[in-house]
Amino acid sequence: MAGLTKDTPYPTEIKLHQKSRILDITFSDGKTFQFPCEFLRVYSPSAEVSGHGPGQEVLQTGKKMVSIVKIEPVGNYAIQLNFTDGHNTGLYSWDLLYNFGLNQDKMWQRYLQRMDEAGASREPASRASTAQHSCK
Repeated sequence: MAGLTKDTPYPTEIKLHQKSRILDITFSDGKTFQFPCEFLRVYSPSAEVSGHGPGQEVLQTGKKMVSIVKIEPVGNYAIQLNFTDGHNTGLYSWDLLYNFGLNQDKMWQRYLQRMDEAGASREPASRASTAQHSCK
């Protein structure tokens, strides 16, 4: 993945919608991406989620209702997101978030496919047994 360069778009606005659990990010090139908190949580760049190399990703289950409680800036290149499930070790750099935005649909479909293959649920554990439907 390409690192930050002077040409990397950077966020000009970051807005968290608590009710809908959507993080809106508008970049300097005019593109705006809407990230569900669940998407950002299951694709956290932390070692705990992404592993220490390709193919070592840890499938995150039961994160449908997760939200972001705090957004902390990290220098001029990233944000750290604090989620309601206590996860807070991923640093989301501008280029990572921009790439997420460009590839969000494909990444989400891959996540749903992996969940399906694992027979896992997006619902929190306490609800998983009662709600066995999937949402697009």
